[in-house]
Amino acid sequence: MRGDDQETVLLAVDGCLLEAPECGFRFSPDFVARLGMAEIEARYALGGIAEGTLLVLRRGAEPAAGLNSAQLRGLLASAASELDYARLSRAAQLAVWHEQHRFCGRCGGPLQQHGQDLAKHCEPCGLSQYPRISPCIIVLVYRGDRCLLAHAPHYPAGRYSTLAGFIEAGESAEAAVAREIREEVGIEVQNIRYYKSQSWPFPHALMLGFFAEYRAGDLVPDGVEILDARWFGRDEMPDLPPSFAISSHLIEAWRRGEAG
Repeated sequence: MRGDDQETVLLAVDGCLLEAPECGFRFSPDFVARLGMAEIEARYALGGIAEGTLLVLRRGAEPAAGLNSAQLRGLLASAASELDYARLSRAAQLAVWHEQHRFCGRCGGPLQQHGQDLAKHCEPCGLSQYPRISPCIIVLVYRGDRCLLAHAPHYPAGRYSTLAGFIEAGESAEAAVAREIREEVGIEVQNIRYYKSQSWPFPHALMLGFFAEYRAGDLVPDGVEILDARWFGRDEMPDLPPSFAISSHLIEAWRRGEAG
């Protein structure tokens, strides 16, 4: 519970978190009390990772109809603590999962809330669906006193970041690091070392952060996922990702000398 003993409640509809009338993401007890049971489609506890509750509202529910969808990146950027980040990430991912998993992928029947687990259950065929988590790698490659940063098509002009990609079926995280670097910029790496992970709710990724040392090859961006890639020194950084992103954590750790 929060210091004032009031439970943190977040609201979502159509797979999106809602912005509270006072801005931010916490809804006051008075606002929540005005919600009728018929307007609440599902209730998810955020406990275990973050305290609080997510209420998923039915479309057109009152008095939430006039609320705006929250800007998740802005909320994460302004999170006051790791607990707030975890709370927002978990709630956002549960909201998307709830919206996108309404029917059974095996028989097409409607899914119901599981009686014990954080899951949805198909009564006709018995299949259970759990919240989707997609593991990804994100890696900062270094070469002596320089690090590799790349520009992707969806980045703002001048923005560079670390390389990243999804782990394929049957692949280890370390193998994915080497493959993604080879595919995206054409070089080989060695001394792959895990650093830290971060939940990344866009919409359901788990980012596994690594460092890797350059071994061989010339930089050749693939021209599709990566448009430009360059080596940067510690004091010549380009426009970087926001500070809350794990890519920024990797870059700052390297600048502090923690990569090798």
